[in-house]
Amino acid sequence: MRYFLAIFLIFGFAHLASAQSTQIPFGGLEHDATLPVEVVADTLQVDQSTGNATFIGNVVIGQGEMRLTADTVIVEYKTNQGEESGGKISRLRASGNVVLVNGPEAAEAAEAAEAVYTIDSAEVVMTGDVVLTQGSNALSANQMTVDLNTGRAQMSGRVKTILQSSN
Repeated sequence: MRYFLAIFLIFGFAHLASAQSTQIPFGGLEHDATLPVEVVADTLQVDQSTGNATFIGNVVIGQGEMRLTADTVIVEYKTNQGEESGGKISRLRASGNVVLVNGPEAAEAAEAAEAVYTIDSAEVVMTGDVVLTQGSNALSANQMTVDLNTGRAQMSGRVKTILQSSN
């Protein structure tokens, strides 16, 4: 019976993990999107026509417990009918070696080719060979959407995992 239960659990979880979509905890905490955003990079370029700021090289972004690193990050600012809206950030677009860590546990991180963090909705959408590691477990998918308000993530598009059996 114990052997049957172990086989059922392994195949049952594997089936769920290979589904088209699955929800998982991410970061284990709620995120405060009202906190200031700190950006560090090798280079900064500002587009006067759009007001966007592009940070290039070893970009590290921090907001509360959340850390995002990437090769390039474009910071888009809010506008009201084409007018600048007090320098408030609307969205961050990260590309190249994107890594997102939410919470004090560095053992939980997500990697992707690109990520878009929309400040007002506190949502991060990661795309392109997404890999989420939680301790010794790993999941992969085409896309992961993280709701920083709830600390939950949804992975979609050929979700896959390999489960380690314990002896």
